[in-house]
Amino acid sequence: MDLKPSKDDKVPVKIPAIADTETSTSYKVFGDLENGTHPLLVLHGGPGSAHEYMITFANLSDRYGIPVVLYDQVGCGASTHLQQFAGDTSLWSERTFITELENLIDHLGLRKTGFNILGHSWGGMLAAAYASSRPNGLHRLILASAPADVVTYMAGVRSLYEKFPRDLRKSIEDAQRTDDYSSPEYKAAAQLFLETHYYRLKPFPPPELEKRMEYQATNPTPYRSMFGPSALTCTGTLKNWECASRVSNINVPTLVYNAEFDSTTDAAVAPLFEFIPRVRWITFPGGGHMCHLEGDLREKVLTAVHDFLVAGKTK
Repeated sequence: MDLKPSKDDKVPVKIPAIADTETSTSYKVFGDLENGTHPLLVLHGGPGSAHEYMITFANLSDRYGIPVVLYDQVGCGASTHLQQFAGDTSLWSERTFITELENLIDHLGLRKTGFNILGHSWGGMLAAAYASSRPNGLHRLILASAPADVVTYMAGVRSLYEKFPRDLRKSIEDAQRTDDYSSPEYKAAAQLFLETHYYRLKPFPPPELEKRMEYQATNPTPYRSMFGPSALTCTGTLKNWECASRVSNINVPTLVYNAEFDSTTDAAVAPLFEFIPRVRWITFPGGGHMCHLEGDLREKVLTAVHDFLVAGKTK
């Protein structure tokens, strides 16, 4: 968390759904974007988590000279907050965040240098959708714990929490039936899910995730509008999102990865491996959704990402 960016700035962005609202994206650059190496643009998940929990990947700059760009998606972190648009389906959509991504790429001049993208979870969904449009300058793509569609993802989530004690399973079923997610039992079930399938080490959460959870607690608008009340229940604008029908258009080498106990189950990842033409799939043993933060797995993930960016090996 003490890595220092070479640049920390904001760029204005015009969002079509709220064209009259002044909006900006906060970003940080680690390393030199003009050193001749394709930069890695990192897309965080959530939605609404901000960049801090992805700081692991900034180490690629210090260790290997790979410039890294981290940014906060609009609505969260140090970017413009948009609580007044809670539930606005036209705003909280894939289109908004692709518009923002393209604006940042153009602002940094990355189309000229060429660039790589790593997207985690929702960020990986966004990255897959963007790569499916075959954008100019994209060199390699990494989809980290990203599902091909949300319906399959949530079926996997259900398969995981169905292994919980009966009283916790019942609290989830009751909450989803009544649309009331305030009970202590439901919150306990959601916490157990995070500790079992998101970040599996103790203590929970680590500093990087603590910041993410603080953001989502104090500014829940992006997460609740796009996903839902917790990791157990998707009621937002992403509930029917899918990209499996588009990923065959991806024309760059792609790495997909998840982990053994990941909330993004193998079934949710499989269509990416099946339909992306040049792809490699890694599953990290023993890890959860945040395996890039988990003990020894942190280094294994970082090494795998580095090796892929350098060699671009796929199946």
